[in-house]
Amino acid sequence: MSRTPPTSTALRVADLPQNADTPFSLRPDADRLRQIADELGLTTLRKLSFEGKLTALGKTDWRLEGRLGATVVQPCVVTLEPVMTRIDANITRLFVKDYIEPEEPEAEMPEDDASERLGTWIDPAVVMIEALALEVPEYPRAADAELGQAVYTEPGAAPMTDEDARPFAGLAQLREKLEDPKD
Repeated sequence: MSRTPPTSTALRVADLPQNADTPFSLRPDADRLRQIADELGLTTLRKLSFEGKLTALGKTDWRLEGRLGATVVQPCVVTLEPVMTRIDANITRLFVKDYIEPEEPEAEMPEDDASERLGTWIDPAVVMIEALALEVPEYPRAADAELGQAVYTEPGAAPMTDEDARPFAGLAQLREKLEDPKD
């Protein structure tokens, strides 16, 4: 086993104290923020911090608890205008020595999705990026963005709108007509 860490933020499990928490605080520099933004497909990653602690659970397992804070900018899915989102999330991961990976090619996710296999190293930066990827909105939308109605038809035919396609829209109009005594 190599004593050389794979990254500058990785912590060797064998060197972690069993009887005290190991705190960590990560604030990537501007170059690293640009790399992470590119990796996650963000327009900009303005701020990112991850602070927390590693705590021993018994003799072999570890709990990572941290607070993730970030400000991300993404294009709106409707208008492509920049959308800024503030992310504040509590993150927990359990590193378990006896973790068993499902062997089936397709398996149901267990309810405990915070557990993973304990290796030689625990890297809070890897957890930070993974947690950020999970917290970033999939479909960011500007506050005033509205999805317009697209109407397609072949030449010479009357276009059919979404309203026309609703199966009970005609019945509602008929009911209104029957209830209106003026007609």
